[in-house]
Amino acid sequence: MKKRLFCRAAALVCAVSFIFVPAAEVQADDSMDFYEEGVVVTAAEVMEIPARSAILMDASSGRILFEQNADEPMPPASITKIMTLLLTFEALEDGTLTPDQTVTVSENAASMGGTQIWLEPGEEMALQDLIKAAAVNSANDAAMALGEAVSGSETAFVQLMNERAAELGMENTRFKNPTGLDADGHLSTARDIALMSRELMRFPDALAYTSIWMDSLRGGETALVNTNKLVRFYPGCVGLKTGTTDGAGSCLSAAAIRDDLSLIAVSMGSPTSAERFNACRTLLDYGFSAFESYTPAVSPEELTPVRVERGIEPSVPLVCAEAPSVLIPKGRSGDVQRSVSIETETEAPVKAGSSMGKVSFMLDGDLICEMEITAAGTVERMDFYAALKLIWRYLLG
Repeated sequence: MKKRLFCRAAALVCAVSFIFVPAAEVQADDSMDFYEEGVVVTAAEVMEIPARSAILMDASSGRILFEQNADEPMPPASITKIMTLLLTFEALEDGTLTPDQTVTVSENAASMGGTQIWLEPGEEMALQDLIKAAAVNSANDAAMALGEAVSGSETAFVQLMNERAAELGMENTRFKNPTGLDADGHLSTARDIALMSRELMRFPDALAYTSIWMDSLRGGETALVNTNKLVRFYPGCVGLKTGTTDGAGSCLSAAAIRDDLSLIAVSMGSPTSAERFNACRTLLDYGFSAFESYTPAVSPEELTPVRVERGIEPSVPLVCAEAPSVLIPKGRSGDVQRSVSIETETEAPVKAGSSMGKVSFMLDGDLICEMEITAAGTVERMDFYAALKLIWRYLLG
């Protein structure tokens, strides 16, 4: 108990220092800067990032914009907690858990080393507070308590972690615990981390936690400061998770959203904490300066109804499904060319959803997107009984 009280006080002093220390001193201590939007980074500069492994992904499409040794299995440290959070939010989504339910801390969860909020065996805490502790402060005891709340035991939860990783296509990942503490065989890759980071970003409530800069628990007794300094210093950053162990070095999965562009930068094996932040900042700056989001669209006026031969209706209206945004080089949206191809006529019967044409979007001769045009309704074939039905309907007004 004395240890927990001492650590709470130390954390509070640390948090207060972040508030009252001048900005210049904060910058020097953290090797950080208040970054601005519009920074231009070239592909050559990205090649020099201080990371053993790295990747940059467009979160919307999953397209890889840059990779460097992205498939080498390495210890992921506390970036592991992204999977722990993902499974927790999926349990919340399906109603297995609720945010305000009380979790009783086990001996196992309270015994975690490393970063923690000093949970004690038998202590009760709301699930949402455990999420906050794991997401913001990277608390290992809170992460273990979450895993046990989801699956009942650490063993069952680790099995669930690996099953979910396989579903996401994380081919080079093997989890051994929910915390990310070094363990033999506990490995992942930059590419796999980007995949699970992208999946976590499906949950806006998760980003509401990972983007918190400072907060507290236990009525203000336990101060929390986000281990991901980009949340404070990088415009648009919404998390996600840092990781540091002797085996992993300094790691980071960072997500940022500006306008319609969502990016995920992962850096692994950086020598220092400052270098992992610099690596991900450079990756994100490159993504935002080199690419823009383009939303393919077709106006209703272009969807001329198709004439239907031998149908009970003379034509069928058309519809074009919305297409997801695609990435193109920055400043090139005006160069995108469209080609609309629609059938002039068809023969009944026509079923709703039947293909009637397509719209192609090209840039520099390359296809960047294709949208299918379909029938918006059903048109039956005209036969004796259909004609009789129409006559009867006419006679009845």
